[in-house]
Amino acid sequence: MPAQEIDVLIRGAGPVGCALALALRHSPFTVGILGRNERKPAFRPLALSYTSRLILERLGAWQGLDVTPIDTIRVSQQHGFGRMVMEAADAGVPALGYVTEYAELLNRLHKDCAAFFVDEEATARCIVHAEGSAAEAHEKRFAQDAVVGLVRTDPASTMTAFERFTPEGPLALLPLKARYAMIWSCRPERALTLAGCPEQTFLQELSVAAGCRPGRPIEVEGRSLHPLVRRMRPARIGARAVYIGNAAQTLHPVAGQGLNLGLRDAWDLSSVFLESRDPGDARTLQRYAATRRLDTQATIRLTDALAGAFIGSDRLLRGARGIALSALDVLPAPRRFFARRMIYGSSALP
Repeated sequence: MPAQEIDVLIRGAGPVGCALALALRHSPFTVGILGRNERKPAFRPLALSYTSRLILERLGAWQGLDVTPIDTIRVSQQHGFGRMVMEAADAGVPALGYVTEYAELLNRLHKDCAAFFVDEEATARCIVHAEGSAAEAHEKRFAQDAVVGLVRTDPASTMTAFERFTPEGPLALLPLKARYAMIWSCRPERALTLAGCPEQTFLQELSVAAGCRPGRPIEVEGRSLHPLVRRMRPARIGARAVYIGNAAQTLHPVAGQGLNLGLRDAWDLSSVFLESRDPGDARTLQRYAATRRLDTQATIRLTDALAGAFIGSDRLLRGARGIALSALDVLPAPRRFFARRMIYGSSALP
């Protein structure tokens, strides 16, 4: 698509920007996406919620996507009692989530969005920032970095995910094609060591941290190190501009809420645009900001709480955490509410 005056220019060709373009493809607005990168992304696992599945289905981007469903999540803490088991039936959904690779989803969306890509800046009635972080964003550096990789275990993974809270941070093992996508958050100096140590040393450390339930780790590939920072833009809108996805907020990876929140941003923004004649009108953008406020704030607070609540090895804190996990495990109503909150966002709130 050559540069021209258009209605909506999306800066950022990631999944969130592409989802917005697809949601507007049958609208009266002309849409362009700027920022396509042909470089193959590094291994990055994604946990898509059931709501994200519904959004992608409505966009025509779900069928044929290679995903591994999660029907059970086992939550526990290292060096402490208490555990919680959530099943898809708790939330009344066919799966609690779906695991895929970032490159898999991006390739699918890029094929569907081929007609929207522009090679240079265009004049637009509304600019949607869907990637990157503004200088004015508020930052919180977590006392953790994440080691990401793909782990093979004996026995192989099925459809159960594991969230293990260690004294240094959460360890997530997500089933992906008979293996586990691993996101291990720990102190930066330890994360650096884990990312670069010999494979057998790493597997031994992982076995100790994860416990026996996921199986014995026998191989790991694609290890990479990721600093963990929460960024939040103070205002989601500007003069004929709006910020969604990573351009509006980046979250701690615990519970895998970042992309799911971004897809809800894109879906709600498209709905607001479709009710307006001018996508960049101040009242239109203010309506969008008001629509997203509750979901965004609640999700950020929840992920921050989960990232910090299980850190530390104090015996009394371990006991309190164990009681909380055990209570959630035996009380169906709170467990169902928590599961639905992870799936649906603020619409699960009473």
